[in-house]
Amino acid sequence: MNGIDWQKEDLNYIWHPCSQMKDYIDLPPIIIERGEGINLYDIEGKCYKDVVSSWWCNLLGHCNPKISARLKKQADTLEHVIFANFSHKGIIELCMRLSKVMPHGLKKFNFSDNGSSSVEMAMKMSFQYFQQTGQTQKTRFMALSDAYHGETIAALSAGDCDLYTKIYKPILMDIIRIKAPDCYRCPYNKTRDNCDCECFSDCIKQFEKYGNVTAGFLIEPLLQGSAGMKIYPPLYLKKLRQICDKYNVHIIADEIATGFYRTGKFFAFDHAKTSPDIMCISKGLTGGYMPMAAVVTNDKIYDAFFDEYKTKKAFMHSHTYAGNPLGASCALAVLDILDEGKIQKHLEAVTPYFNALIKEKFLNLKNTGEVRSIGLINAIEIVLDKNKKQSFDPSLRLGYQIYKKALKKGVLLRPLGDVIYFNPPLIIEKKDMDFVVKTAYDCTIETLKENGF
Repeated sequence: MNGIDWQKEDLNYIWHPCSQMKDYIDLPPIIIERGEGINLYDIEGKCYKDVVSSWWCNLLGHCNPKISARLKKQADTLEHVIFANFSHKGIIELCMRLSKVMPHGLKKFNFSDNGSSSVEMAMKMSFQYFQQTGQTQKTRFMALSDAYHGETIAALSAGDCDLYTKIYKPILMDIIRIKAPDCYRCPYNKTRDNCDCECFSDCIKQFEKYGNVTAGFLIEPLLQGSAGMKIYPPLYLKKLRQICDKYNVHIIADEIATGFYRTGKFFAFDHAKTSPDIMCISKGLTGGYMPMAAVVTNDKIYDAFFDEYKTKKAFMHSHTYAGNPLGASCALAVLDILDEGKIQKHLEAVTPYFNALIKEKFLNLKNTGEVRSIGLINAIEIVLDKNKKQSFDPSLRLGYQIYKKALKKGVLLRPLGDVIYFNPPLIIEKKDMDFVVKTAYDCTIETLKENGF
């Protein structure tokens, strides 16, 4: 199809996600031709360093040879099969292998095709469990302030980022909201290293009021991504486990963005050395290749659904592409690569380097409020006043200005408000770290200067 203006035709037909399309007049969509490693190449041959892992899902690099080869082989064997009363070897092997690395007790897998759907499934599973175990008063859910759990109605209800939820509030569920940890602006003047999670006191108050009517507590373990990569200590999860046990409330761990070594361990919950009752996984599950998600739970919950058909206790939830063989093949290739142990050794070598590099560049900047990190994820919060921790006027869209400048220089950042972050594929090398950090720093300096700061 020669002679086509691809940007023009894109805008003629496509409504892009999470975008004000009017912005695309000044910044048309970048048409990507191919990918390799952390690099994306557009149709003009320009390279972009993808340090946000294409919305946090690309785990091991674009067009990873081992994942691609396994996917190609699977496509010639079985592309899909109905997952009710049918199965296939790939998905069975995947569950067998994943069960060995899941937090203790999680061994029953129910599949869907994206993270939001898995959150919906987890909430329905928790609710139905209590309905058919004689605890019908448990109909509500708790979640943290500033949470993000997806875009479908129940998942959106559990979220608390006004950018996504505000206009839809008349049709959302009534979630019991717990004040989230805010370690940068800690009201107790503590730090992540010296606190006893005093902020958990609000959680205790809400459980005293609503614990007996609550089915599940949804939580992004250790990292509230869309809130600006807010990071909190593992102790919070330990305390949550204790109080959920006391009130018989399910912990629903949303590990969609944190699983598969994003936080330095296989799952973020591993840092707390405890287990949730239900876990949602996606994104890195297939290395960013195919849409696939899973809800993983324990025998106790599973057994509450296991009965004669006439009791109507079955979990009547399904997705067309549940357990898709192509997705399973990619996920198995991801596990093959992780099982080699090379990625973990690589992370041990480059993670401290990346964090030190970012701190060296950004901490002396008068508008850097905080540099925070967990695993390879690093975030820089840019503020108007460092001493007061005062944010910039959001109407300035400083983060968006930095984003546009970085694209011109070949780096794909996607700031969350005025929080610049890096969440690259796990294979990133030090030379690329040097380039993307310098670029982000230069673009930040230029943006601040142009805006009079």
